[in-house]
Formats: sequence, C-alpha cells, structure tokens
Amino acid sequence: MATTLKDVAKEAGLAVETVSRVLNNRGYISEKTKKKVYDAMQKIGYRPNIVARTLSKGRSDAIAVIMPHMVHPYFSQMLSEIEHYAAEKQYQVFINNSTGDPQKETSVLELCENSLVAGVLIFSQQVKPETLKKFNLPIITIERFIEGGTGCVLCDNYKGGQLAAEELVRKGCKNLLMLGSVWQSKMPADVREDGFMDVCRKSGVSARVLTSNSQEYKEMEYHESIIKALKEYPETDGVFCSSDLIAAQVIQVAAMLGKRVPEDIKIIGFDDTELALLTTPKLTTIHQPIREMARKAVDMILDTLEHREFNERNVLDVSLVTRGTT
Repeated sequence: MATTLKDVAKEAGLAVETVSRVLNNRGYISEKTKKKVYDAMQKIGYRPNIVARTLSKGRSDAIAVIMPHMVHPYFSQMLSEIEHYAAEKQYQVFINNSTGDPQKETSVLELCENSLVAGVLIFSQQVKPETLKKFNLPIITIERFIEGGTGCVLCDNYKGGQLAAEELVRKGCKNLLMLGSVWQSKMPADVREDGFMDVCRKSGVSARVLTSNSQEYKEMEYHESIIKALKEYPETDGVFCSSDLIAAQVIQVAAMLGKRVPEDIKIIGFDDTELALLTTPKLTTIHQPIREMARKAVDMILDTLEHREFNERNVLDVSLVTRGTT
C-alpha cells in the first residue's frame, strides 16, 4: 500500500499542513522541522508525486540554467555554486549548454515556459531584449542588464578593468595589451576594456586591445592569436586578459617565446577561478564574487515567485588578487 502525506505527518509528529508546506517550499519552515519531514519520508519510503505537485502549483521546483559553456572554468564554477545554493532552497537545477546560439537559447526558453519551471538563469549576450521580455516566467540574466526588463546580477566589470591597468602601470609596464573582447559581439569584456583603457589614457601608457573571433570563444582556444600578437608587438610588457582561461594560455605562449613571467612580461586575468592557482607562476587576477553572484541570482528567482521586491540591477564588487604573474 502506498504511503501518504498523512503517514509522513504521523511519523514526523507534525500536522499534515506543515508537511505540505515543507514539500511545496511554501513559507518559512525551520531547518529542524524540514529535517523531521525528510527523515520521516526516508524512513517510511514516501515519494511525492512530482507531476501532481507541479500541476497544482502551476510550476515545478526546478530552476533552468542556460549558459554558453559547460567546461569553461568561470561557468563551471558558477554552475556549481548555483546548484549548491538551489539545493539548500529545495530546488533542482536543469542545465542547458547553448554554445552562445541565440536561436537555441530561445528554443530552450520556450521549452522552459511549457515545462512550468520555476524560473530561468541565463548567461546570454545574444538573445534580443524583446524576446526575453515576452516569456511569462521569471528570468534573471547574469552579466547582462536589460533596461526595464528582467532582473540581472553582474560584477563591476568597469572597476575590474581599472584595477588591472592600475596594477600593470604600478609595476612599471609601458606597453600594454588587452585580450578577450569578441569581434562584433557585446560582452562583459567590453566594459572591462572601457575601464582598462581609461586608466591607460590617463597614465599616458601605450595600450592596444585585440579582439578574438567567435570560433575562438566557442572553442576556448586562443594560442594562435596570442602567438601572433606577441610576435607583432614584441615590446609588450603587460597583458590584461578578460578571463583566467585566456591568461593561462598567455603564460604558456610567453614560455614558448622565451619570455619570463613576470620579469619580461606581466599578466593579469579575470574571474579568480581555481585555474588561477594552477598556473606557473600563479596568476594575478581580478576576483569576481562568483559565489555571491550565484546566490543572489537564485534569490532573485525566489523573490519573484514570492512577489517580494528586489533591485532590478545588482552590481557586485570586484578586487585585485596579486600573485606571481605581476
């Protein structure tokens, strides 16, 4: 005979309504009470009817995440934090790797709407604002602000660019290079570039920005472009990269070309992922608060569901982490 909600309530010593609130993630419930319910469920073998719960609430307890890369250090670390925090809030996470294709992202959003997911976290620079606004479900963008549209979480990219330039200038660099913006694409790296170049102009140092192509971005492979850049501009003594991934490849290319880091060329990354600790020497980088950004994004989905007010645009601070490459 199948176990019921009443059986769980009896085993936990709680009211049926309390058990229902725990299972539907509705209202405030103490962690102690939640544990009683989950322990009772496990003991008597109760499994909730997910389909029935979804239909009764008009949504599931699932958050969809749409991102362009699954294996990129920044995205994989962000995803891990989102999954961990969502689980704390009793939500599952469904993941889609869009490879940055706006048509695929739109199709996934349509699927999410039809599947009654609780909300969507999307890392997309390509889907049109009017497309995002048409969907009848909570959508939070990460690293992209849409005026009068969905809520967003991003780091202070402009300040990050400033901090990188200031560090390189402070260390005596005179010929700077920035790598990472994608040709004809609007990316967070563009704002980092603005901060970087503003400091370079004020400091009177030479600075160039080299863009990558969309194929390099998709494949996360920049060695060929880096070799070409450092050969074309051999006087380069400081490089700012829009990600730790690119910076790690610059370190490799510098060694190939016989350039010592940091004696001959200084290198700064962006993100402060675990990769920054695996390079030799360890990478100086701009720390963006990935954990805090992930938690804030999930909270904004939940705030929307509970009709709580929140700031539409949330900019989190960044900081310079100095290591061996400067």
